[in-house]
Amino acid sequence: MKKIVFLLIFVFITHVFTMYGEGNVKSSNELLLQISTLPEAKLGYIHSFNFPFLQGASPLTLDNGIDLIFTGEISPISLNVITEAVWTPIAFFQLSAGGRIGSGWNVELFGNEIFGIGLNKPDNAGKADGSAFDGLLWKMQLGGVFQFDLAAIFPGDWNHVVMRSYHEINYRGYTKAKKGESWFFEGDEGENINGFNYYGNFLIGYQMPIFLNLVGFLAEMDLYLYDIPNRGNWGDDLIRWTFSGIFSFEITEQFGVALLAQFRTKRNFIESNWESLYYRDRNINSSNPKSLEFYRIAAALTYRF
Repeated sequence: MKKIVFLLIFVFITHVFTMYGEGNVKSSNELLLQISTLPEAKLGYIHSFNFPFLQGASPLTLDNGIDLIFTGEISPISLNVITEAVWTPIAFFQLSAGGRIGSGWNVELFGNEIFGIGLNKPDNAGKADGSAFDGLLWKMQLGGVFQFDLAAIFPGDWNHVVMRSYHEINYRGYTKAKKGESWFFEGDEGENINGFNYYGNFLIGYQMPIFLNLVGFLAEMDLYLYDIPNRGNWGDDLIRWTFSGIFSFEITEQFGVALLAQFRTKRNFIESNWESLYYRDRNINSSNPKSLEFYRIAAALTYRF
């Protein structure tokens, strides 16, 4: 079955190249550096191809096409390769599919251990049970985008009130983890399990033809879709929200900077010593299950060439 899928993908890509010719295919390159007020950083190289596909004369179909995006990224605790295909059949809607594969290692920084990979076991005192590159961390996803720009109805450089909503179903896995075992990835809290998840985001912003070219608000949500016994006890079935204020600056045509001020929801537990407990031994405060906390200030620096 896998061979058939890969064969169909190869035939499709070959058909697009043949049908539209190399002259109509656009490509771009980006370097992306992500840093924040947390002890984290990530550097990525992104290479994209854009193929015109089923384009029409209408404003709704004029820019129809397929984007193939290949990304390699490295952080102090991980290494990943990411691929994604995005099809735009009509201006306000996109379909995407993709995947990633990578691995990691664990480091000690300023007296604190940061886990890039490893199992999260109840008897391991909150430490990752894993060594460098001892398994693969992988993900496959299918998503859709709904988007709108007010300037499409009322043209004008100052009329770009934009809205965008993305929704994705994905499956994430760690090859070392058995069914129901938890694992760490890229310095997170180690509450991942091999299985399906939902991710969605909602963006509203205002684009301007000046140095500050976007001001926006982004809401992101994560929900684990797998089922393990008693997961409601520690709030594993609750939606995790992250809220961001976004300020994007176009320094030059090639170089841009985006700044994000982020807050997120945290679960409230009954136990006063909840941080020292294995996460599945905690009990959610059912009368006040969540609160909002400051998360981080983040920056994304992009260089296009």
